[in-house]
Amino acid sequence: MTRSVLMVLTSHDTFGATGRPTGFWLEELVVPLRAFRDAGLAVDLTSVRGGRPTVDPASTNDTAIDPILDTVLAGTVPLTSVDPAGYDAVFLVGGHGTMWDFPDDESLAGIVSTIGRTGVVAAVCHGVAGLLGATTATGEPLVAGRTVTGFSDAEEVLAGATAVLPFSLEQRLKSLGAVVEVGEPFTPTVRRDGRLLTGQNPASSAGVAAAVVDVLTLP
Repeated sequence: MTRSVLMVLTSHDTFGATGRPTGFWLEELVVPLRAFRDAGLAVDLTSVRGGRPTVDPASTNDTAIDPILDTVLAGTVPLTSVDPAGYDAVFLVGGHGTMWDFPDDESLAGIVSTIGRTGVVAAVCHGVAGLLGATTATGEPLVAGRTVTGFSDAEEVLAGATAVLPFSLEQRLKSLGAVVEVGEPFTPTVRRDGRLLTGQNPASSAGVAAAVVDVLTLP
C-alpha cells in the first residue's frame, strides 16, 4: 500500500508592512518533494487559500525547480478542502509567509492534530509555525513536552527579520511547553521526537525529508 504525504504551503506573500515580498521557501518544498517521490510516496500539495502560492523570491536560486513544479503549484487546493484521514504524514513547508497565516488557521490546526494522532507530523524552518495550534487527543498542545527545533531567534537577527515578525517562533514554542533545541545558525539541525519531526532551517530540509521517509517506509 502506497503511503501518502500532504505538503502544506503558505498563501501569505507580504513581509509584514515592509512591502517586501515573501512566501514559501523553494528549497523546503523541492528537496523534500523529490525525496518523497524517489521513495515511492504519494504526494499532494495544499495551501492556506488554494491556487498558486507565492515563492519567496529570495529563495529562487537555492535549488533547481522541478520540471513539473509549476503545474503542481498552479492547482493547490485550499486547506478547507482537505480530508486529513487520507494521509499518513503532513509536511509543513517553511518560508517567512507562514508566520502570518499558519498559526491561527483552524483548518491547518485540525489537519495537523488529526494526522498527529497516528501518523507523522513534520515541519521545516518557519513551517514549524503550523504546529502552534495543533493539539493532542486530550487537548494539550501537540508540542508540549516534545523536543523540536525551528528557525531560531539568532537566525532571525542575522536575517534582519526580528523587528518585522509578528512573534518569535522560538519563544512561542517554548511558551507552549516545547523543549526547543537549535544548532548553529544556518547549519543542518533535525530533531525527531517519536513521529514529530522538525528541521531548523532550509539546510535541514533534506534531513527532515529523510526522517519522514524512514518512518513511513521502514518496517
